[in-house]
Amino acid sequence: MGTRYLLVLFLVLLVLRCAEAQGADMAQQDEATSAPLLTQMQESLYSYWDSAKAAAQDLYKKTYLTTVDEKIRDMYSTSTAAVRIYTGIFTDQLLSMLKGDS
Repeated sequence: MGTRYLLVLFLVLLVLRCAEAQGADMAQQDEATSAPLLTQMQESLYSYWDSAKAAAQDLYKKTYLTTVDEKIRDMYSTSTAAVRIYTGIFTDQLLSMLKGDS
């Protein structure tokens, strides 16, 4: 739920910022020194990305649990071991098919 909530919040803020940037761009169209819309959108995206990243890091630090971290590490090592095994099986099968062995 937390990841979905952050994603939805990020998208809503992005849409609002783009609408604000377009409104500001229309008001400043006559000025020759105004930044292009793409540059404004990039800057706003970078600022929102940085703020979302900082918020996620703060949330992670607040909810950090040693047991959860250990479970995640265990799941990662188990899944990578399984992937290695199945990759080896697939490679062996592929090589035997290419060589024509039965």
